[in-house]
Amino acid sequence: MHLNPYGEDAVRLALSLVTDPPATDDGLVARCLEYDLVIELPVTSWDREATAEFLAEWLTVIDATVPAERARRLNDLLRLASAYPRLTDHAENGWHIHYRDPDQPLASILRTLISVGTALHLAGRGMHRLGRCAADGCGRPYADFSRTGKQTYCSPACANRSAVRRHRARAR
Repeated sequence: MHLNPYGEDAVRLALSLVTDPPATDDGLVARCLEYDLVIELPVTSWDREATAEFLAEWLTVIDATVPAERARRLNDLLRLASAYPRLTDHAENGWHIHYRDPDQPLASILRTLISVGTALHLAGRGMHRLGRCAADGCGRPYADFSRTGKQTYCSPACANRSAVRRHRARAR
């Protein structure tokens, strides 16, 4: 049985690409392989550039704080990215669903994977489950995968720094 690849891993890949953009085509390939993405066509500098442009659009979804606006922005991305759902065994490792046409370049695959994954994340966990880190001076994007749905920091390090700052401010 294949689990749907459009979801948490896609959102985590997007965050990885946004917070630490690969500087080379090979770097983009390596990052995608870390997230078990099957790459079928040669990767070019166009893929890296188009992915960076898409991720800038994707960040506008994170920056939208009103659920209806967040949905509108994400729907715009989905409209440009996805095709009808289809069963595929393209890698001959099990049947699974794709929301894209076959034989797409990597940038197109990432656009679809991340857009659909983000939609599944928000629909399944809550429209508030994306944001920017609340730590002073940080502002990195995060996706909330916690059980409670109350994440406000991008990492435990930022949460700890903020807690120490609050503690020291109270002690003064």
